[in-house]
Amino acid sequence: MIAEKPKEQAKRSSAAIGEFIRDQRQQAQVSLRQLARLAGVSNPYLSQIERGMRKPSAEILQQIAKGLRISAEQLYVHAGFLEFREGNQEIVGAILADTEINERQKQVLLDIYDSFRRENEQLQAEAGHAAATATARDEAPTE
Repeated sequence: MIAEKPKEQAKRSSAAIGEFIRDQRQQAQVSLRQLARLAGVSNPYLSQIERGMRKPSAEILQQIAKGLRISAEQLYVHAGFLEFREGNQEIVGAILADTEINERQKQVLLDIYDSFRRENEQLQAEAGHAAATATARDEAPTE
């Protein structure tokens, strides 16, 4: 199998995000012109995004998400800026949308958030296991 060239990958990614935005816009019954106005971008630029000719920045995706009233993270995932993450999507979206910190800082914050979530899940699982063991011990017949 021949590896896909980065330029081809970017083109495919642009087409995917454009198609997703168009689908979301049509489901919301919003015209291209309306969404362009809501997102603060020009009609031609939004049209180029939808047709896969341009790949929007994270900031533009955030504006489009607001216009569509959907999570910016959904657009980030479809655009290939982000892998899907578990957790509170509002928190993840807020971190990604913050213009005061750079991309590396955003990634570090998201990694810390994920590690706290995993740690808490593990503690809850251990507590559940300990409770189940104690219950089984208490219910075991005595000789």
